[in-house]
Amino acid sequence: MNVASYKTISAIQQDIESGIVSVEQLVSAYLQNINKQKHLNVFLEVFENEALEQAKALDEKHKTGGKKGKLFGVVIALKDNICYKNHKVSASSRILEGFTAIYSATVVERLLKEDAIIIGRTNCDEFAMGSSNENSAFGTVLNAADNTRVSGGSSGGSAVAVQANLCHVALGSDTGGSIRQPAAFTGTVGLKPTYGSVSRYGLIAYASSFDQIGPITHSVEDAALVTQIMAGKDEFDSTTSSKSVEVADFSKPVQPSKIAILGTMVENDALQPEVKQTTANFIEELKAKGNTVETVEFTYLDYLIPAYYALTTAEASSNLARFDGVHYGFRSSNATDMESVYKKSRTEGFGREVKNRIMLGTFVLSAGYYDAYYAQAQKVRRLLRDGIKKILENYDFILLPATPTTAFKIGEKTTNPVEMYLADIFTVLANLTGNPALVFPIGKDNEQMPIGIQLIGGHFKEKELMEFAAGV
Repeated sequence: MNVASYKTISAIQQDIESGIVSVEQLVSAYLQNINKQKHLNVFLEVFENEALEQAKALDEKHKTGGKKGKLFGVVIALKDNICYKNHKVSASSRILEGFTAIYSATVVERLLKEDAIIIGRTNCDEFAMGSSNENSAFGTVLNAADNTRVSGGSSGGSAVAVQANLCHVALGSDTGGSIRQPAAFTGTVGLKPTYGSVSRYGLIAYASSFDQIGPITHSVEDAALVTQIMAGKDEFDSTTSSKSVEVADFSKPVQPSKIAILGTMVENDALQPEVKQTTANFIEELKAKGNTVETVEFTYLDYLIPAYYALTTAEASSNLARFDGVHYGFRSSNATDMESVYKKSRTEGFGREVKNRIMLGTFVLSAGYYDAYYAQAQKVRRLLRDGIKKILENYDFILLPATPTTAFKIGEKTTNPVEMYLADIFTVLANLTGNPALVFPIGKDNEQMPIGIQLIGGHFKEKELMEFAAGV
């Protein structure tokens, strides 16, 4: 069967209900696709037998008239930094290779409760640090549209899993664009929810005040449904808000909106010509549909990347201190005493990019540099938050490109870390301010690589963001 024809969860469930397809047939089809496309290096582990058993149980529930969950029959993949009880999780790092989770993330529990099927764990940049999925200890994930190009990072495995129809939905985590950038590179839909709307319990932390779990899907409608199920207060995560994500209504016509575009970003010289032109065309389409689109001044573009990396690396240096060769995970066989256990285990277990960021974070937090870097970056973060809040007092959404270019060639930016970091220049803003941000495809470049656009909404305005995006 051709699972590529299913672009929405509702279409899958309609066919299950009418008897056109069974859940077991769906799972089997996805498993066949996974086996056929192993060269993409998407999955670190496939839960084949378990997924088939879950499918059979759901088919039996369907036959007996049991109550079905909202995700009945939906096949989902997990990024390899989201815990699933009694299953391995490694954050695509040697230092956690072989580690088995002893509990499930809250989002996993909520998805399973709604009859979702977890089919496997996907490759990602090590500890979610990267923009191209080239930093994984288990190899690069290839873009299904062009195997010579990157999938985007850090949730590249999850994005390609949806792009290549290896599952219907995949979960990623977004620290500075790690859901939205690979979504743009693969022609999928990616949502970073409002910070605190979705529990981080069970997510292996990179930068705790930035990280957010979110979905990668084929459609905006599916992203809305999965997010609504995952969101909500969690007693295990004190940063979750008591505010709930409202259920989006896609049946009513979309009303014209007032949209701000950040001129410094949309007209930026760093934009690939096709990305700039496609974005301009999309803006004209919005205007033609009755939306008001206006350019607003935003003078902080040059501060986004420095502030983001100063803060996230500082948090990473603290969060990753627990991976030391003593508590769990990899321990160097070359260690001879306590000091060498720490040194050698971390040296041999972490990849180069992770070590770079730990060192940078330790530096910005060190005596004599804390005020000059970390404290200043926090002040910039406050300025950014206030600036975006002020814009959204007068506008419904902010529109900006998802990425400066389409998916670049594998190895193209690995020798220039600064150029690699700048790949996140348009996505880090929403993480610095905590706003929800959605990326969806709007075209392709001359080489048929996907181009995405990004919409940022007000805090906890996912409903409005999704309804508008689905209607345009």
